[in-house]
Amino acid sequence: MKKSTHVQRMDAVDLMRGLAMLWMTVFHFCFDLNQAGYLHQNFYADPLWTWQRTCILSLFLLCAGFSQAIALQQGQSWRQFGRRWAQIAGCALLVTVGSAWMFPHSFIYFGVLHGMAVMLVIVRLTAGWGGWLWPLGALAIATKIIAAYAITTGGKADFLNERMFNWLGLISVKPITEDYVPIVPWLGVMWWGMAAGMWWMAKARSSPPVPRMLNPVVVLGRWSLSYYMLHQPVLLGGLWLWAVF
Repeated sequence: MKKSTHVQRMDAVDLMRGLAMLWMTVFHFCFDLNQAGYLHQNFYADPLWTWQRTCILSLFLLCAGFSQAIALQQGQSWRQFGRRWAQIAGCALLVTVGSAWMFPHSFIYFGVLHGMAVMLVIVRLTAGWGGWLWPLGALAIATKIIAAYAITTGGKADFLNERMFNWLGLISVKPITEDYVPIVPWLGVMWWGMAAGMWWMAKARSSPPVPRMLNPVVVLGRWSLSYYMLHQPVLLGGLWLWAVF
């Protein structure tokens, strides 16, 4: 396969990613308002908020897997992949440092960017498995439930709840951290995104049309990593200025 020097984007995927980022912004703004005392919600247990987080993260990871299928179909090299991976891993480290300053007792040590850095490598290495990614994705998601039951009833795998191992997601007790995106079950979602992307590329290689009025959201989806890193400092800075003035 001829190696591509530039991976072409699919507007529809960037649109979905951009919508996920906007939804995430609203979610995080409400979280910040809660932290500042303007709201009084339980973001850690109330289904109104926990299910929103699940949906936002699922949409984002589906888009990530789909995008990997597009990149591979267009001949993205490992060098190009590694360049983007290094950006994600570097940003994950910054998130850990920043969250340790803000939340020293619940800092983010394996959040969405940490999880993506690991899962993207796995998805890239398993891309050749084709249609098997569908059942493997289902198995990864089901393993979350199976592992929690096994630990609770058996008791011999409690060590998986410790921080050294809980990045795998094979836990019965959720760790105390502000963002937690372990391999299980979320690898299954990204595998489904990859499988869906491969299916789409095999059936129709053109991107569905996107209304012109939604182009700003498409652009946001193309710059999702930069936006992700900047949106919380901007939101928090705005709240600080509101409180001061």
